[in-house]
Amino acid sequence: MKILHINQSDIGGGAAIAGYRLHQGLLNQGIDSKLLVGFVKTDDERVEAITRKYRLENLLSRFTSRLGFNYINLFSTFDIPQHKFYQDADILNFHNLHTGYFNYLAIPKLTETKPAIFTLHDMWSFTGHCAYSYDCEKWKIGCGNCPYPDTYPAINRDNTHLEWKLKDWVYSKSNLTIVAPSQWLTEQAKASMLSRVPIHYIPYGIDTTAYQPLDPLLCKTILGISPTKKVLLFGADSLKDSRKGSDLLFQALQKLPQSLKEETILLTFGNGGETITSELGMPTLSLGYISSDRLKSVAFSAADLFIFPTRADNLPLVLQESMACGTPMVSFKIGGVPDLVRPGITGYLALPEDTQDFCDGIVKLLEDEPLRKKMSENCRDIALKEYNLDLQAQLYMELYKQVLK
Repeated sequence: MKILHINQSDIGGGAAIAGYRLHQGLLNQGIDSKLLVGFVKTDDERVEAITRKYRLENLLSRFTSRLGFNYINLFSTFDIPQHKFYQDADILNFHNLHTGYFNYLAIPKLTETKPAIFTLHDMWSFTGHCAYSYDCEKWKIGCGNCPYPDTYPAINRDNTHLEWKLKDWVYSKSNLTIVAPSQWLTEQAKASMLSRVPIHYIPYGIDTTAYQPLDPLLCKTILGISPTKKVLLFGADSLKDSRKGSDLLFQALQKLPQSLKEETILLTFGNGGETITSELGMPTLSLGYISSDRLKSVAFSAADLFIFPTRADNLPLVLQESMACGTPMVSFKIGGVPDLVRPGITGYLALPEDTQDFCDGIVKLLEDEPLRKKMSENCRDIALKEYNLDLQAQLYMELYKQVLK
């Protein structure tokens, strides 16, 4: 059985990392897995970039983007069947298709002779343009008059009703099976235009050897943090992304009791961490962007809590990584977050955008060491039982076989 994953990148971004982990899990099971991606970042012979005609596509985008249509200028996508990876594959596995490398109008052609799994990483596949719709539910009935035209991926003109119609037509002509990694996204997909095709729930898998609990005091020493300090950790690919809620984090931390601030340090990883300044009234340490799984494990293991004030998310990888390292979490009750942050078991769930509730959760867990210790054990146990990489790979293998039959 030969699998071809089509994704934005091999390891550039959350959806790319999730897809690459699945690829590695399949290889570990003896499955022939390869990737065709928009942007290659690794030196891996099983990964190649999709051939692009940049000059012509960029010229065409001047017209299509003015009309409010993203990505339909990318006609190179229709050449993918000429690639050897495609020709050798038994089944395709689409991942993130909306980062400027893929034309979704090509899906019917690509699935004409080869069935495809479409692993969703957000809501984009069934909306009129956005990756997350927040409180808008127009995607259920056809979009139009978009309340969030500037939400990623932004549009220059509101033709969201037409894009919704185009996607609906594409799926009616395609051979697709849907996989959603969180219970929330599974339910969203079932309420969308994708309800016409089979929808399966398979969570992301994580390497629980690369991500495992390490000695907290040793990890603090490595990072130059005093062993007497309590450590709050915040991380994301880009901490400047408003969806990740750094402004909400700032508000919540300012509400902490002064005595607790004095004995606590905020540790961050990701692009833009240096912008979180001393205005917080507590020490901060930015590690910058970290690509190494094992280095991230050092940061998670040094932390007493991982705090994640996200406004919208599917199944955040950083929460999964925190869980595998045995670090309890504080986040908001949105999207797929409750799959991982389970109140009283693995962490604290605050009401969406309620910074006082978020602050209260931090205080409650920081001041209750026995509860944190029990949560830490629960985190690791759940990661091993529900989110290990071998389990994810086996579930995908079963689905591939089912679809090929």
